Amino acid sequence: MKTSIPLILVVALVILFSGPIPATPAQGEDFTDEERMAVMQFVSASSFVRDARIDAEWFDDGTTFWFRDSRGAHFVDPESSTMRRLTHEDKKGWESERARAEKGRVYSSAFDWYVTVENNNLHLFAEGSSEGRALTDDGEEDAAWQASPEGWSPDGQFFAALRMDVRAVHRLPIIDYTNAEESCREVPYAKTGGAFGRFELALFERESGKKKAVEIGAWEDIYLFPVGWCEEGSEFLFLRMTRNAKRLALMAADRATGESRPVVVEKQETFVGGLDFITGGWRDIFTPIAGSDRFLWLSERDGWRHIYHYNLDGELLGPVTKGAFPVSRVVAVDGDEEQVFFMANGEERLYDTHLYRADLDGSNFLRLTDGDGDHAIEMAPSLRCFVDTHSSTWRPPRSELRDREGALLLTLAEADASRLESIGWTPPEEFVVKADDGETDLYGVIFKPRDFDPLEKYPVIDFIYAGPFTTVVPNTFASGYPLVARARGFAQLGFIVFVVDCRGTVERGKAFQDASYGRIGTIEIPDHVATLRQLAAERSYMDLDRVGIFGASWGGYFALRAMLTAPDVFHVGISAAPGDLTEAPPINEPYMGLPKHNPEGYAAGSNPPLAGNLEGKLLLLHGTADVNAPFSTTMRMVRALIDAGKQHDLAVFPQGDHYFRGSDGPYFAQLMAAYFREHLAKL
Repeated sequence: MKTSIPLILVVALVILFSGPIPATPAQGEDFTDEERMAVMQFVSASSFVRDARIDAEWFDDGTTFWFRDSRGAHFVDPESSTMRRLTHEDKKGWESERARAEKGRVYSSAFDWYVTVENNNLHLFAEGSSEGRALTDDGEEDAAWQASPEGWSPDGQFFAALRMDVRAVHRLPIIDYTNAEESCREVPYAKTGGAFGRFELALFERESGKKKAVEIGAWEDIYLFPVGWCEEGSEFLFLRMTRNAKRLALMAADRATGESRPVVVEKQETFVGGLDFITGGWRDIFTPIAGSDRFLWLSERDGWRHIYHYNLDGELLGPVTKGAFPVSRVVAVDGDEEQVFFMANGEERLYDTHLYRADLDGSNFLRLTDGDGDHAIEMAPSLRCFVDTHSSTWRPPRSELRDREGALLLTLAEADASRLESIGWTPPEEFVVKADDGETDLYGVIFKPRDFDPLEKYPVIDFIYAGPFTTVVPNTFASGYPLVARARGFAQLGFIVFVVDCRGTVERGKAFQDASYGRIGTIEIPDHVATLRQLAAERSYMDLDRVGIFGASWGGYFALRAMLTAPDVFHVGISAAPGDLTEAPPINEPYMGLPKHNPEGYAAGSNPPLAGNLEGKLLLLHGTADVNAPFSTTMRMVRALIDAGKQHDLAVFPQGDHYFRGSDGPYFAQLMAAYFREHLAKL
């Protein structure tokens, strides 16, 4: 087997998960092997692509804009389809309103009042005054009031605010083992099935400061998300979802009384919203139509995520989209033209995301973007044009200006990937295989060494995440997603590395994601094994006698799972900061239900009871200050392995968090590379 890159080169590698990009050679310099390794291993390859995307800054007319790339700053006039150098005169008098908002201040629409959070309480100020007044006095560190822009009513007379009280939830001890006195702090960390946070929503009258509690309903253990005020400001809208995520409601609270009423109620046998919904995706579900009492609503009620047209009386005016494809988000809605712009995966290439437009009655469905891969859209405030930056796994990014009909007006920038190509970069190979059920298509990519020889035999590494709330297979050029960057890098150490999205992940419709509902840990590894065997059947250079697996966080759970449930397939595994089904309700409960309702599923998905199955080499890595996947998850696994008499390796990062930052990053990188080189490549 060829291994052209020495192991010592990984010492200089940068952080795996996040952090600053290291200094790189000046343009035109030859790359050394060390620099090639640093680039291909753990730096986003996109950092070596010039003009990979642009950021449009729109002028007050909502149509003209300027942007900066490696050539300089440019002024663009979509009306005349022209682009020229930006001048100081162009920028004279231009000031985005968002620049007026200072950090920590939440302004009213007229910018005459603002709210801040000080010592966990809300304070109200008139613009220009240093004297404010407290709206609340009961905020505490673990029961703090929150201020967000959607809190201000259109007339600036009321402010809505949310408080989440987590004082009763489990306390996670974080011990500083680097301190001789072993100082300890505790942070709130809810456990699956355990005590849950409590929400409070209130409306504050600006003039009097009077607080009016909003009736949020009696559902036990709920999530609450503030949406904003209706057009004429008489009601405040919020989302309410049950802890198990099976029931979601759009609620409207009367500002005079605080009483609330349901506008739309969604129900599912599995779940309405998962982790992505809880951590911010809820913002996409509701889109108001300006100048009316109507709105657009995203729902998977027919098995696919589609747009529905409602009014605030809760009357369904009709579906806007339908078909066997998912809508990802609404980009903009034009109330005057009765049209909506939205992103969706509606083409034969299932993971390609395009911009579409349709009339609100569902007619005149039109795709507005061209080119395989993923499209990042910046819509003009006037809705008369948009900037589209798009690429595929094999095609560098291109930024284009198109009108609202999708007609090309200008090519704004084309990425320069010559530096990336100069260090031997090659695009990954895309593939389609069948899942373990023998019927469902799974999509993935293979990364190969830059000196790949099909006549050689290479060890194989499965880079896994498999979490039900995301996809990880790249669909863009030189993706910088951490797992993808690591996969691309490890191929340069002399491995064949593959990444696949198994059943239970998103962007394929409700049924595809529901495949793992209530039984996480059951179908994911069989799907990865099926993928491995099908790939190797057609690729003689893949050595099935030397197969490794790596995962971090949720992927760490599945890397462990693979070593314990398929020990005849996976010979070397690295599990970094693994999660566990007992941790973090938003990660587990929407996809598993509550433990009291699904004890068999939780028991079947637990890794420690399977410790006796371990046969290969296993390395566990964890930071002691991790508050995403607690250090205790690895300690429980270690205890189980010891009790089962199973040898394993452990690397502990004192005071390290979930992302292996700072000096932990290069050490982590070196350790991973050394482990696979020593125990997998030499098998």
